[in-house]
Amino acid sequence: MRSPKHKRPTNAELEILRVVWSRGPSTVREVFAELGRTRDTGYTTVLKLMQIMIGKGLLRRDETVRPQVYQPARPQRHTQRQLLSDLLERAFSGSPGRLVLQALSTKKTTPEERKQIRQLLEKLERESR
Repeated sequence: MRSPKHKRPTNAELEILRVVWSRGPSTVREVFAELGRTRDTGYTTVLKLMQIMIGKGLLRRDETVRPQVYQPARPQRHTQRQLLSDLLERAFSGSPGRLVLQALSTKKTTPEERKQIRQLLEKLERESR
């Protein structure tokens, strides 16, 4: 049997993924409670979304325990890269430079973020020599 095709998460699915990435393996009730801190949503809505996410290959479910525990099917970094690659192609014609320039001009960065950006640029410079 083929594994499910990994699809891009919707905004609501990303909210669920953020909860599971930060909490680690979680039950539907735990995800529901965490989401309830910032938005009004129903338990059955969260349950249905998480079931859909199983089919999309975004979450895995441990059915050997009760209540069932969900965890991300892929690491956070993988999903972020997938989303970024899609955005890069669709909105910036594949140009990482344009994407970075737009991102940096849109919101302020912290000193720590700027330090990390400088380090990455220096690393890329060294590798291109």
